[in-house]
Amino acid sequence: MDSLSAIQARIQHQEQSLRAKLKERIVFLDGAMGTMIQMRKLEESDFRGERFADWSKDLKGNNDLLNLTRPEVIRDIHLAYLEAGADIIETNTFNAQAVSLADYDMVSLAAELAEAGGRVAREAADAYMERHPGANAWVAGAIGPTTKTASVATDNHNPAARDITYAELVEAYYEQAKGLIEGGVDLLIVETIFDTLNSKAAFFAIEKLMEDLGFSIPVMASVTFIQAGSDRGMTGQTVEAFWNSISHVPLLSVGMNCALGPEEMRPLIEELARLAPVAVSVYPNAGLPDPLLPTGFPETPVSFAPKIKDWAESGWLNLVGGCCGTTPDHIQALRQAIEPVSPRSIPAIEPRMRLSGLDALTVSRASNFVNIGERTNVAGSPRFAKLIREEAFEEALSVARQQVENGAQIIDVNMDEGMLDSEACMRTFLNLVAAESDIARVPIMIDSSKWSVLEAGLQCVQGKGVVNSISLKEGEEAFLEQARLVRRYGAAVVVMAFDEKGQADSLERKIEVCERSYRLLTEQIGFPAEDIIFDPNVLTVATGMEEHNDFAVAFIEATRWIKENLPGAKVSGGISNISFSFRGNNPVREAMHAAFLYHAVKAGLDMGIVNAGQLAIYEEIPKDLLEQVEDVLLNRRPDATERLIQFAQTVKGEKKTEAEKAKWREGSVEERLAHGLIKGLVDHIEADTAEALVQYEKPLAVIEGPLMDGMNIVGDLFGEGKMFLPQVVKSARVMKKAVAYLLPYLEAEKAKSPQKEAGRVLMATVKGDVHDIGKNIVGVVLSCNGYIVEDMGVMVPADQILQKAVEFGADMVGLSGLITPSLDEMVHVAKEMDRRGMDLPLLIGGATTSKAHTAVKIAPHYSHPVLHVLDASRAVTVVRDLMDAERRKVYLSKVEEEQASLREAHEQRGTKKLLALNEARANATPIDWSHYTPPVPAFIGQRTLDPFPLKDLVDYIDWSPFFHAWEMRGRYPAILEDTVVGAKAKELFADAQVHLRSMIDGEKLTARAVYGFFPAASRGDDILIYKDDARSEVLKTLPTLRQQILKPSGQHHHALADYVAPEDSGLKDYVGFFAVTTGHGCDEWAATFEADHDDYGSIMTKALADRLAEAFAECLHQTARKEWQYGRDESLNNEDLIRERYRGIRPAPGYPACPDHTQKPMIWDLLDVEAQTGIRLTESCAMWPAASVSGVYFSHPEAKYFSVGKLGNDQVEDYAQRKGQTVESTRQWLAPWLNES
Repeated sequence: MDSLSAIQARIQHQEQSLRAKLKERIVFLDGAMGTMIQMRKLEESDFRGERFADWSKDLKGNNDLLNLTRPEVIRDIHLAYLEAGADIIETNTFNAQAVSLADYDMVSLAAELAEAGGRVAREAADAYMERHPGANAWVAGAIGPTTKTASVATDNHNPAARDITYAELVEAYYEQAKGLIEGGVDLLIVETIFDTLNSKAAFFAIEKLMEDLGFSIPVMASVTFIQAGSDRGMTGQTVEAFWNSISHVPLLSVGMNCALGPEEMRPLIEELARLAPVAVSVYPNAGLPDPLLPTGFPETPVSFAPKIKDWAESGWLNLVGGCCGTTPDHIQALRQAIEPVSPRSIPAIEPRMRLSGLDALTVSRASNFVNIGERTNVAGSPRFAKLIREEAFEEALSVARQQVENGAQIIDVNMDEGMLDSEACMRTFLNLVAAESDIARVPIMIDSSKWSVLEAGLQCVQGKGVVNSISLKEGEEAFLEQARLVRRYGAAVVVMAFDEKGQADSLERKIEVCERSYRLLTEQIGFPAEDIIFDPNVLTVATGMEEHNDFAVAFIEATRWIKENLPGAKVSGGISNISFSFRGNNPVREAMHAAFLYHAVKAGLDMGIVNAGQLAIYEEIPKDLLEQVEDVLLNRRPDATERLIQFAQTVKGEKKTEAEKAKWREGSVEERLAHGLIKGLVDHIEADTAEALVQYEKPLAVIEGPLMDGMNIVGDLFGEGKMFLPQVVKSARVMKKAVAYLLPYLEAEKAKSPQKEAGRVLMATVKGDVHDIGKNIVGVVLSCNGYIVEDMGVMVPADQILQKAVEFGADMVGLSGLITPSLDEMVHVAKEMDRRGMDLPLLIGGATTSKAHTAVKIAPHYSHPVLHVLDASRAVTVVRDLMDAERRKVYLSKVEEEQASLREAHEQRGTKKLLALNEARANATPIDWSHYTPPVPAFIGQRTLDPFPLKDLVDYIDWSPFFHAWEMRGRYPAILEDTVVGAKAKELFADAQVHLRSMIDGEKLTARAVYGFFPAASRGDDILIYKDDARSEVLKTLPTLRQQILKPSGQHHHALADYVAPEDSGLKDYVGFFAVTTGHGCDEWAATFEADHDDYGSIMTKALADRLAEAFAECLHQTARKEWQYGRDESLNNEDLIRERYRGIRPAPGYPACPDHTQKPMIWDLLDVEAQTGIRLTESCAMWPAASVSGVYFSHPEAKYFSVGKLGNDQVEDYAQRKGQTVESTRQWLAPWLNES
């Protein structure tokens, strides 16, 4: 082995020359080592050699061992790649560390194998350079992911358990990296990263090794995304989240390899190339695995190279090679194709705080205030502390989940409590969080006053989190050592304004400590300024001690000073500390928090630890209370504390008197109209409108004056996010009532002074579709903004729409639809508009629509603008831009460019590679029927429930989609406490309860259902439905569709038929069918609101009917499970039902597991649905009434929901034959699922 100084000199020289080469051209990596070894067809004896001839375990497959037993084979493979054009060869050491070698009982050989792998590759590189004077070859030490994962639980009964610790990984990686360097490598490559936490342990070990050696070595990183078509890796991270997680490492390059072929990896590498401020590498597999081919992969050198060349020409690559299935021929083809292409220019990425959980969080100057959830803190939340003390960790997760649902962008986790094993609690809880994607998507703030607890947390977090906190309390040496480790672990850090003298309380002391800390961190150890968060100490005011009166001002001014003088640094604080003096008086505390935040954020506060449920809206704080609170916070008068204490006695949450509530009636008529419009109050609108008519004389003047002034305020508040959709709809109700009052007067004035219009919009739900809630909301919002909206309703044929557009004088046409057949109908409308020579813009909206579908499938069929409108909040902007001549040109130019780009991307993506249908069937869901006894239902045939009590469905309602219908995002009940929409969500929910009670008490709607059980068996992908238990007569056949998309080894291709016992199994299995509705009477009751100009009431009626129908489906499924015997012992609450924590599924035709809507007529025939319930099917197989649900019941415990995905032509033809349909008709119904570009 060379001396350490010689190794250092060689590495530094090779690094310098490699960096120069990267600026000059794209650098080439080698191809697959495993593929080449496999092609040599080595035997067990080759792996054993003489040394391991008597080893107790089989050694064939331990490729790293060949570095010792057959080094000439490995050397020859290295040389073959170098001769083919590779600049860099990777050592044969993918598993040369103790963790993986434990499988062979060879832990003690880890260092030797790593060193041998480095030496063999070094010999090959030196030999090549000797043969080719002037050429250079680099050796990269390959470090694989090991055979264990630190982020994923391997024990189904204990999701907090891990089969390896971070420390064990660090030890193994350190030993491997040291051996590789001693063997002669020029750089290290941590590759095939499927668990980011594993890779962070590898980088930690490498940086520690560099520190111990006294010199650095270049490091490459390469991640693996295993699922084709997914933008998330195995542990759930996005590309950006992964990059943020490892961005602390001083990398030579970052890239991707393995699992995917060129086609599947393309969008991922494009995103990585956009994000990374270092070189980008790529070495994909030669396509997806095909064991029947010589290399096991389909891409030949001829087909492989052009696909990678396209990436290079797009400017995404700096290094390129191949992974599994590639050979020297592939590398030669790559070099010939790509060498002339210039390398990617390294982008200059602005330094920002970039954190991550499973998702990325970037904090910049443009960011809004970042909420840090404080309730997962044993010191601050009694409920959380109790759960942790009782070791109810999984229940404690609900606290974290609620924080995220309430809008926390980071969650602070603290386990500091004297009676707890804080380190163990931190590990357990964070390991459990890792398994909950809805929580783990946000970064973690690890909070403790003890370094051992902080370090325990850092070793559990795969994303880039935040350490809270370190300080100068124990002096500079300890402070810097902890900061170095925080950086090595890959986290940002909170620095408390605390030093050897104690806590900084005055402005001068805060500045002194923060500036000193900043200089130490940035100048002495190179800690990035953007990853430093200062907490200048939020201290309690209004304590009665004069020296505390300036605490809030000191914090605010310290924040301002930090932002102005310490570039890049962020500022945070524990907001609730400010108000401890008023514990027990929530109104005052909430006002103090809101006012303090208002001033601190204006001064530059970036983030804060807050309780989202205890935060008022600054603008809504009563002025008298606000004045008193700000007197205290801003220390504006010496008696401020005494005055606020006295005033606080009057604001303990008492309700306002009727006189106080009516005070707004004392304002001018303009003020009263505006107040009524903004607050959605109808009680006085006619009287106020009449008074305004006397004052303004002309009805049009009232509309264009105070009424539109009020609605403009509503529009502005909605656009600024200060009002929400339910409020806007209420405002529209007030406006419509005012206009209705003025209508007779308007008619009289019409000839002399026609109403000014902003524009005319015709809207309709297309033929065959009955869903209209979203469309109705868009119409209301447009009406609020002065547009004349004609809503044609639902199930409107194309020719009626287009005829009405001419009669109405529409400026544009808007189409809506929910079910997938509606997409084809929208294409038909576009074609008809084009055929008729129309030139009106066509707007597309609805749950199944998208920008991409609009650009690819609809826009090409119409010569004029076709635009996708996401939701009501976007509709006004789109229509306004279209109605303004100048803005229209700019807007349409942008849309055309975007749509052209979407079409080009779609064409380049082409079709997906699918398994042949026979291969997919061969990989069906493996169910062991030999040890299974199907449950027997209580009856055979159908039963009808008519009517069913509506009141019995209320407890089954899933309220989250109700808020989504009103474009308020969040989960119930957390949304009621949301800092942004919580107050209005509560108001909407209260209105819904009143409306629901009227609906039930007044028997406005009728609920009906029919359901039944039938003997059944599977035959291939079909489900046979028998007439009775004799099973001699097949009543119906239900064909099902099977997944064909390529999947990793070990995953199966599901079809619903898999969950029913095969006919030759000898088992007597059953399936169930159902159809429910709560829609009878809905349209009629909604019409009464519309007649009274009350869109709010109309939309509320339909939204609640929709929720009740889904509740009925859930309720009936519970009944069916009990009558089917297997659900008799269930004890589930509403949350359990919503999250489907029960056995069995109820897939619906038209949804991902059963995408064919034409399965519904079979259910209708079997259960006589229309006669029993009054639910009928449209020609597009939509159900009317719209508030209806139908589907199939499966009872097998392994039955689960899935998406069929793209379908091959072979399955479409087979399915058509099984259904007795033409292929053309089948393709039409399954169009969104066909594997076509």
